[in-house]
Formats: sequence, C-alpha cells, structure tokens
Amino acid sequence: MPQPSRRQVLSLLPAGLLLAAAAPARAAAGLDHARLLDHARLLANTVAMLAGTPEVNARPEVAAKLAAVLTTARQRLAAMDRAGEGELFAGLALGTDDVNLRLAFQYLYEIALATRTPGGGLDGDAAAQRRVADGLRWLHERYYGDQSKGYYGNWHNWEIGIPTHVTRTLALLPEPSRADLTATYLATMDAYLRNGRNGDVDLDSRFHTGANLADITANRIVQGALTADDARVAKAIADQSTVFATIDPYALQHGNTDGYYRDGSFIQHHSVAYTGSYGRALLTRVVQTLKTLEGVTTEGAAGLPGVVHRWIADGFAPLIFEGWMMEIVKGRAVSRTTTGYTDVGVIVEAATDLAGLLPEQDALALKKYVKHLPAADTAAFVSPVSIARYAAIRADATIPAADLNPPERSVAFNAMDRTVHRRPGYAFALARSSERISKYEYMSGENLMPWFQGDGAHYLYLAGEDQREVFGVDYYTTVSPYRLAGVTAPVEERRTIPELYGGRLWYDNPGHPLNFTSSSESQNTYVYFPVAGNAFSGGATLGAYGVAGMVQSDDAAYTAKQAGLLPDDFVAYRDARATKSWFLLDDEIVVLAADVSGQAGRAAVTTVDSRIAAPSDAVTLSGETWAGSPWRQGGAGAPRWLRYANATRGTAVGYAFLSRQPVAAGLETVTRSRRVVRTSNPDTPVTKNVFTATVTHPATGELPAFAYALVPHATEARLRGYARGPLAVLANTRHLQAVRHRDLGLLAANAFTAGPHHAGPLVLDGPASVLVRSGERTTVALSDPTMKRERVTVVLHGRSLRLDRADEGVTARRVPGGTLVEAVTRHAYGRTLTAVLR
Repeated sequence: MPQPSRRQVLSLLPAGLLLAAAAPARAAAGLDHARLLDHARLLANTVAMLAGTPEVNARPEVAAKLAAVLTTARQRLAAMDRAGEGELFAGLALGTDDVNLRLAFQYLYEIALATRTPGGGLDGDAAAQRRVADGLRWLHERYYGDQSKGYYGNWHNWEIGIPTHVTRTLALLPEPSRADLTATYLATMDAYLRNGRNGDVDLDSRFHTGANLADITANRIVQGALTADDARVAKAIADQSTVFATIDPYALQHGNTDGYYRDGSFIQHHSVAYTGSYGRALLTRVVQTLKTLEGVTTEGAAGLPGVVHRWIADGFAPLIFEGWMMEIVKGRAVSRTTTGYTDVGVIVEAATDLAGLLPEQDALALKKYVKHLPAADTAAFVSPVSIARYAAIRADATIPAADLNPPERSVAFNAMDRTVHRRPGYAFALARSSERISKYEYMSGENLMPWFQGDGAHYLYLAGEDQREVFGVDYYTTVSPYRLAGVTAPVEERRTIPELYGGRLWYDNPGHPLNFTSSSESQNTYVYFPVAGNAFSGGATLGAYGVAGMVQSDDAAYTAKQAGLLPDDFVAYRDARATKSWFLLDDEIVVLAADVSGQAGRAAVTTVDSRIAAPSDAVTLSGETWAGSPWRQGGAGAPRWLRYANATRGTAVGYAFLSRQPVAAGLETVTRSRRVVRTSNPDTPVTKNVFTATVTHPATGELPAFAYALVPHATEARLRGYARGPLAVLANTRHLQAVRHRDLGLLAANAFTAGPHHAGPLVLDGPASVLVRSGERTTVALSDPTMKRERVTVVLHGRSLRLDRADEGVTARRVPGGTLVEAVTRHAYGRTLTAVLR
C-alpha cells in the first residue's frame, strides 16, 4: 500500500482552507467566504446524501428505502403521541440512561429525515418539522443542556452519537425551524467535547483518533455550514485529513497509532485489529465527507479518493470472502448478531459512492468489485442516492464482475498481527497477538469470553457456504471459548467480567493509583484489550505463499498483577505457553507447535479445528490410524488422518497429522443462548452440531510438540497420500520450525531465538521468517517478526548464486559453501523483503 504522509495529505487540501484552519480569526477577516466555501451547497449535499433527490427517489429501486423511512417516522410520531410524564417517546425513560437519550435524538432525526425525503409521505410536512424542533428544545431544556447533569455513561454517546443525530437533524430542518436551535446546540455540543480542547478536537487526545476522529470532524463540518463558519469547517477538514495519512510507527503524529498502515492493516483503540468494525466506520465517514464537500470549494482534493481506494483494495478486499467479513478484524463486534454479510454491505455502499469520485480506471475496478460481491441488502444503505448508483452498476452489462483479489493471494497484515491466505475454493484467516497488538477486545458487555481469540485462532472459510451457518455469533455461542479452532488453552475455568465484578461491565476502582473507571486508560490496558508479552509475531510472503509465526505468552494484565501493580481484587489469568508456525501453501495449511505447556502445573489443550453445523446436517467423521486400520471415535489408535464431511452442504475438511500424537475428535450437539457472548443479545437459544479435534498436553510435560496439515476440500484418497507425499517437517522446536514442499520447490522456516539455526540447506541467524523457492531462479523472502532487528541474514548452502534483483536494502554475496542474503529490516515493521538469485 502506498504511504501518503501527513504532509502529502495536507497538500491535497485547498490552500484557503488550510489558512482558515491554521489561523481562523485572520482567515475570517481576510478571505472571500463566498469564494472559499459554498455553505449552502454543503448543506444541500448533506440533505441529498441522507434523503435523496426527486430524480433518484423516483427510481423503482429506491421505493423500498422510501417506504422504510416513512414507516419508521410514523412509528416515532406515534410514540411521541403516547409519551408519558418525563418522556418524549413512549417507553424511553430519560435522565439516567445515556443510550435512551441518544435514541431520543435518533428518533427525532428519523422524523426529520422523512420530512425532507422527496416522494415520501411526509415530505415537506411542516407540522412534523415543528414537532422535531419542539422535541429538540424539550430535550435540551430537560435532559441535555445542563452540563453538570450530563456526560454520564459512555463518552461516545456525548461526543459522537448524540452530536451526529443532532447535527443531521438541524441540517434537515428548514432554516426557520432551526433558527433558535443551532447556536444553542452547537455551544452545548462543544462543551460536551470534553476529551477535546476548548470545545474542539484535540489531536493529542487518545479519544480523537481514527474512526472516532472522522465522526467528530464530519459533524463539525456540517455544523460549520449551518452557521456559515469558514474557520470551523476548515479546522474540521484539516483535522479529518489526518486520518488519510498512513501511520508510520517510527514517526507517530500526536502519539497516534490508530489508522491504516502500509501493509493494509487498520488499528483502533491503540492496539486492536479493527478493519471490520471501526475500519469500515472510518471508510463510511470519509466517503460521506467527500460527498458532502463536492462542489463546496473552488479547489479540489482529488488525491484523497485514491487513498481511500487503496484502503479498499489492500485493506478490505483480502478480508472479504464471498461477501463475508472475516472474524479476525472485528474486535468485540464478533459477538453481535448482525455481522459478516451486513458488515460488507456498508463497504459496498462506500465503494459505490467512491467510484463516482475516482479517475476512470480506478472507478471501473471498483465497480467491477462491487458487481463481483454478492448482492447487498440496500435497505441498510444510508443514502437513497447510493442505492440508485448501486442498482445502475449492477444493471450495467458493460461492467464485468471482477474481484480486487487475485485468485491466489497471501497477505501478511503484520502491523495488526493478522494473516490471510486465499485460494480458489477457500480462505484461511489467522489471528495473532504480541506486545504491539491486543489478544482480544472486550467492552460494554460485548464479547464476554474473548480470552484466546488472539492466540492463533484460525477460521477456514469454504466456498459456497452460507457463512452464517458456520461462523458469526453462533460459532462463538456454541463453540467453547477454550476450543476455538487453532488455540492452545490451559485446562481451567475462567469467569467473565460481569461474573467477576458483581455484574459490572468493567472493573471499578477509581481510588486506586491507576484510576480504574469505565473509560480510563488502565481499563483499556488491563481489561478491555490487553496486549501480549511476546515480541515475536509476524511472517513473510513469497508470491502467493506465506509463513506466519507466534510465541504465545501471558497478557499485560497477568504480567502487571505478578509485578504487584494491580489491586488485590483484580483477577488476571495466566495463559498457556507455545511456539507456533503456520505454512500457507496451495492445498494445505501446515501447523507446527512446540514447547507447549499449560504452565503452573496445568495441562493444556490445543484445538486442531472446531466447526459447527445445523443439527439436521448429515455430518460424518472418518479417518485412518497409523497402523492403517479405520479410525473410530473413542478408539485406541491415534489417527494418521481425519476427515470432517458435511454432505448436506457439500463441504469437507481434512487433517493430516505429520507426527504421531493422540488426537481426540468427536461431534456434540450444543444448545446455548446468544446472550452468553453479549449481554445485550436477545436470549435466543442456538443449537448446533459442534465438531472438535483436540490434542491434550499433560501437566507432566509430555507431548510438547505436534504437527498437522489442514486440508480444505480433502478427499480420503488425498489424505492417505500425505504418508508418502512431498511435504516434510524439517524442524519443530521452540528455536526453529521449518517445512519443505518438494513439488513446489519451497522451503519455509521461522527461527525464534538467537544464534544460528539449520533447516536443510538454510542457516538462519537469529529470529526471522524466511521462504525460499528454487527453480530456474531462487527467490528468498525474509522478514523480522520481532520488528526490533537491524538486519536479518540467511545463508543458502550449495552452489554459489548471484543477485539478479532485490528490494531496497537486500544484498547477496558469496561465502564459503554458499550464498549469504542480508536484508536491512530496521524500520521495516515486519515487511517482507525479497531477493531473486541466479
């Protein structure tokens, strides 16, 4: 992904706006406002984006959206009619619940939207608009205007949620209706911007970053237009522009790590891999801002849509499989009932709109991708205009469907400790963690049992599946949190945060020196999203092949607890220990584990895989022992291979064990409520047929290592072939893990510790991830998974080779017995560096 710096991003903005942002008073005195900003156009764009236009709304594809807007507004008006004492809407108690207050403002917005929707049944309804304006006055007088009584609950509602609804409502109301409201509300919203500075954004605030910053500034742009305040608009645009700049971890701006990285990673909350939730929220907001600014200034920002296009191509597309957003980048949102396909619908709307802002070639590529993805549910789109544009793309026979991903792709999102490997027919996604990236995210009663989600949890997506039946919230509901596919967990029972702390959704101890409150930095560090303790987590790619590795370790909370930094009643759990590698090939993913221990006298269990199916699906397990006899569940013989097959869905996964190990496998019918993973989920029971295959590591230390291949779409014949196949394990210790695939001419290795490590003809000097492919040319790919080394070196024993071409910083020279390849990895942040030798 190209890396625009903040300076490059700012160079794309109109000079007049930058002047206004840098010196508001001077700019206001010396600039021709009519030339600089067209506030009326900005507001008209905003209204058109939200409510549509007469031409757009006349299209049949938009009719369902108009009907939904009208139905919702009438429901809200009816609720106003039934409101009791102290209520604006019936059943919505106000005064202590910030969510209810946010909903009250949302309901007013939904009524206002219907009164400005051309072709709708309430379009131009002055009485409804008066009720909205009166509702805004009523809320401000009783529940919002008093700063001493507000700002309870979640800060997000006060700085983002409520201002978003208020700002949009004011933009939708005719000027006479909002005349006395705008100044009042802007002053109050500024005062509630308590994580900012002087009622404005503070780029040094940990709250004003990434998607949150985009939300706040998008609101302030519209607020500035409402008051014809050039300086407010300009400052908000300049602040929002910082989210377009690629994060450089070696030159952080304002100490901020939230945003997009060179390798396509996206981080929010300082250390959470979050493309699929906050990342898509940021995408939506910046595209909406670009739409509202069309024609507003006399100068353009033509380069910014191109930056966003690269986010989609390099950041989002690898993570979307047949219209499903992968679990590994959703944080706590994995526990919600509407994720996956719904997540991608948001991206489709943004991509549809972005295509209208791009140069022709990029626009066509994006339109092809929109057409390639499964048809989106346009009822969830924000804008009627987007629905019409999307329908036009889908109906255009001259636009062929085409993925932004090549058919074969391996992506190392090392900046967020995630790996994606794609082949025709499947995709494999891996969640890692480190001292840089959180093990999981829990917050607000969401994702109640997250403990091992960053400990090498994997997800194997098979083509043609309805992924809601095999992943999503039902996967986390019915699969034990200790048996997530790929994880190694100690044998123990853990309790959720509400169970630990008397029903509270956080650890509350404001009197402690670390000041534990619901939104304190200590809560983030030790409760919501603790990082791990290991430096080694990363990998390398060579073309469409890859290697990833991780050392599993305790999290920051347990480490701090052992150091005596946390209160006595704070509960922290010790993790299991393991050294793991994943080798990403064509027909299989090879998994090695070594130095596995439950620690502290505990056994540990590694889950080879877990899969779920409907109870009525025809699921079978078959296998063969190392003695060649048929494997049977509960039998004495360890399996050489296993095959899970779902005849109803036409899918199969195989497991070829590359070392002799006792594997337990079976099927179990499990029924649980979706509320076990999220307190606000409906209490809906889910029943699934759950398959698990596990390896138990006794507390006495036996079985510290094992190896297997995960084989998508495996047949029994193919699994038998691994006994004499081209795949070989060269090393599997805590120091070195390596495999060779003879037919591919590929050797891949992770070295985890200092000193020389030998893998076939390779000698690795210290921690590194390496792939070597031999043929007419020899290609070497290297990376530093610790992100701390100055350089990585590898010696290839054998005939001497010469450098043909290489990435910057990679050199090769002859040494006795072979060729030494050296890559300068300082400031590479885990990036793969490649050399081609001949």
